[in-house]
Amino acid sequence: MTAIKHALQRDIFTPNDERLLSIVNVCKAGKKKKNCFLCATVTTERPVQVKVVKVKKSDKGDFYKRQIAWALRDLAVVDAKDAIKENPEFDLHFEKVYKWVASSTAEKNAFISCIWKLNQRYLRKKIDFVNVSSQLLEESVPSGENQSVTGGDEEAVDEYQELNAREEQDIEIMMEGCEYAISNAEAFAEKLSRELQVLDGANIQSIMASEKQVNILMKLLDEALKEVDQIELKLSSYEEMLQSVKEQMDQISESNHLIHLSNTNNVKLLLEIEFLVNHMDLAKGHIKALQEGDLASSRGIEACTNAADALLQCMNVALRPGHDMLLAVKQQQQHFSDLREYFARRLASHLNNVFVQQGHDQSSTLAQHSIELTLPNHHPFHRDLLRYAKLMEWLKSTDYGKYEGLTKNYMDYLSRLYEREIKDFFEVAKIKMTGTTKESKKFGLHGSSGKLTGSTSSLNKLSVQSSGNRRSQSSSLLDMGNMSASDLDVADRTKFDKIFEQVLSELEPLCLAEQDFISKFFKLQQHSSMPGTMTEAEDLDGGMLSRQHNSNTQLAVSSEKDMIRQMMIKIFRCIEPELNNLIALGDKIDSFNSLYMLVKMSHHVWTAQNVDPASFLSTTLGNVLVTVKRNFDKCISNQIRQMEEVKISKKSKVGILPFVAEFEEFAGLAVEKVANESQKTPRDVVMMENFHHIFATLSRLKISCLEAEKKEAKQKYTDHLQSYVIYSLGQPLEKLNHFFEGVEARVAQGIREEEVSYQLAFNKQELRKVIKEYPGKEVKKGLDNLYKKVDKHLCEEENLLQVVWHSMQDEFIRQYKHFEGLIARCYPGSGVTMEFTIQDILDYCSSIAQSH
Repeated sequence: MTAIKHALQRDIFTPNDERLLSIVNVCKAGKKKKNCFLCATVTTERPVQVKVVKVKKSDKGDFYKRQIAWALRDLAVVDAKDAIKENPEFDLHFEKVYKWVASSTAEKNAFISCIWKLNQRYLRKKIDFVNVSSQLLEESVPSGENQSVTGGDEEAVDEYQELNAREEQDIEIMMEGCEYAISNAEAFAEKLSRELQVLDGANIQSIMASEKQVNILMKLLDEALKEVDQIELKLSSYEEMLQSVKEQMDQISESNHLIHLSNTNNVKLLLEIEFLVNHMDLAKGHIKALQEGDLASSRGIEACTNAADALLQCMNVALRPGHDMLLAVKQQQQHFSDLREYFARRLASHLNNVFVQQGHDQSSTLAQHSIELTLPNHHPFHRDLLRYAKLMEWLKSTDYGKYEGLTKNYMDYLSRLYEREIKDFFEVAKIKMTGTTKESKKFGLHGSSGKLTGSTSSLNKLSVQSSGNRRSQSSSLLDMGNMSASDLDVADRTKFDKIFEQVLSELEPLCLAEQDFISKFFKLQQHSSMPGTMTEAEDLDGGMLSRQHNSNTQLAVSSEKDMIRQMMIKIFRCIEPELNNLIALGDKIDSFNSLYMLVKMSHHVWTAQNVDPASFLSTTLGNVLVTVKRNFDKCISNQIRQMEEVKISKKSKVGILPFVAEFEEFAGLAVEKVANESQKTPRDVVMMENFHHIFATLSRLKISCLEAEKKEAKQKYTDHLQSYVIYSLGQPLEKLNHFFEGVEARVAQGIREEEVSYQLAFNKQELRKVIKEYPGKEVKKGLDNLYKKVDKHLCEEENLLQVVWHSMQDEFIRQYKHFEGLIARCYPGSGVTMEFTIQDILDYCSSIAQSH
């Protein structure tokens, strides 16, 4: 082991300015026996650094390599495992625990002893030694005697001091005084030894001569010891006094702790009281507002709303554990409940009175609105009620029973009000449709014919009364019991169309405004689902709603939209029957009116479904549209039956058959209505294609008596073709067109044509700049896009694409010639021409038509 220690010192530690103090051969516990060495080292330079280094022998040779080094100050615990029995195992606790097994117990003890000495000298007993025998540590205590090799090495390192400059200078002077100090070191050493012995003898003699002084010194030391004993007695008395002070201080400390605990409890109690006072104390002003607040004025409503919100916050405060057991809290909660019940009753009673008053106030304005075929505006009523919206939300969250009762009362009052308004509104619409001029001063109509209700009997009376003012019908139509469409002029149908559109236009905003108000006032939009409020839906004129057997059964509503729709059905239960009666009346007046109603209803249904497909308005109009479609199908069936049942007179000329004239009128009306309502196809295209088809049909039939109708169809086809060409072609050379419009404006102002080129904005350079923007390539590209657009507009059945394209070619050439003429007149001799010719236009149009 000594040889290994010297080898390690030489090869590993000396190059690093370190000194090896102790070494132990170890291997890791529980693993393969791979031996290594743990070394305790110190640096030779100050400040001294103490380390534990792990050294391992290389597998490929006899040299050693340094693996890990730990600073001794990082060592927390040294565990020897057993302080009594010999055990080679020990643990070193650095950042983690390292378990080792030494090759012998002696090496382990020597290494632990060295670590203990280093700990005592450099770390001030920082390391804990566990399971280490006290005998081992006592043997390691430094003394005046010679110590072990390890201890001697450590002391040698500790006692070594470097010579200072003065000592070096003295040695140099002494060596210079001896000629053989360097050449004969042994003689020089013997000389120094002799001199040292002489000096030692002199010192001994000096000590012996100073015996008297030593005795005096010993006497002084004895006196000093007596003084020390007296001081110790005094210190003992002081210690006893301090002990009593300590006891008193302990009592004071305990008293302070109790005071602090009491203060802490008082602070916590104060916080709890402040929490209850701040969150469960309702201001007197709020209490007064809830008990006596004016629910009719805006200021009073605002005060009541704020008070209700404050009350709700107080009632919904999250109490901490134990609060609900306090008597004051229970009393306050009961007080809040009483206030809530009282204010909820006040609010419900007031709103019920408002609903009733609204019905009386609106009734006074019915006659005025009905004469003008307009429905009364409920916006002021909605505006006044919306002031209570927040209070309704409060009522919904605090007392749902009263909220539900208000909802039902609102529907009951408003359904009766709307029923009166809508029925009177439809009565005026029927009067205006039938052309009756007899009107009462009051809204109710009285007379021999009675009130028009849309029933079958009233419609038959109306039919009889109206037939006297019309021309006689053909025999086939008289059998139908209806008036012929050919006997009604365009003005009558236009009038009916406007009245029917006015009816729908009045109903739509009325329903939408009421639905929006219901959503806002009853706060339905803020909840995904809510139980229904209606208990019974009554049958009205044809079974619009089904009657429920149990009036107390609530209607289950899956969502807020369903609830709103159910409320709308109850409030506007008379709209669908009245619309059906009006449609029946229009069909009685003129069966062709079904065409107008079908177009109008389809448009309004489409608009309503785009907003909300499941809304009341969308559903109601959709149901009515089904009725209109049935009437229209019936009208078409009647037309077909007239064609099948026509009788030819043998005595007189036949001429134009009645159903042909009626079909011509019907076709013209249908084409005109569809063309006006078309969204994707331009109106001129619809008119052009259909009149072209009529013209082609009449030309193929070659009926001489229909020649005038054929010419009229051709003229309409030509007019709409030209209109569509001009609309679609527009101004293909837009900037050039604007330029020449300016030129024509200058000429109109009195400037001669040949002098226009001298104008700064219209000189030759500006003309060339504009012309360059339209090369032949751009013109062809624009024409190709135009062809694709026209192709999308036209249908394949009529095959008018090439006809329309040829007309557009002619129109484009006409514009081109117009521009060429202006250039020739206003810029003579300039040599400015378009960058494409008429032949180019023809080639472009031809190639585009062929490519598609």
